[in-house]
Amino acid sequence: MSNVTDEALLVQLGYTKSNGVMETLKQIIDNTHGYENIKKHILSLQESLKPHGSFVAISSSQDFFKIKNETNSEIADKLIHKWSEKYKVNLTKVSGKETYYIQGHAA
Repeated sequence: MSNVTDEALLVQLGYTKSNGVMETLKQIIDNTHGYENIKKHILSLQESLKPHGSFVAISSSQDFFKIKNETNSEIADKLIHKWSEKYKVNLTKVSGKETYYIQGHAA
């Protein structure tokens, strides 16, 4: 999983490659500090969150990937924070929601 392409990441997150999605991804990459250091770990987070009704997605309002804990699962919340600490990823929590933006790698 060390050589994950951007297209493969999108497909694994459930997106179909299109010009619009690729342009959005380019903006996310440009906006996410240290993206190359964390992109392979985004897929591992996605897989660990699925059983808990949570997922990683492209934000429709910000140029970041977002993590949605839709079921407000305590387990998913712990997984998100453990993942963030392990891979040194900066997250920003959306006020009033169980959503986090992946800001980038904390070098």
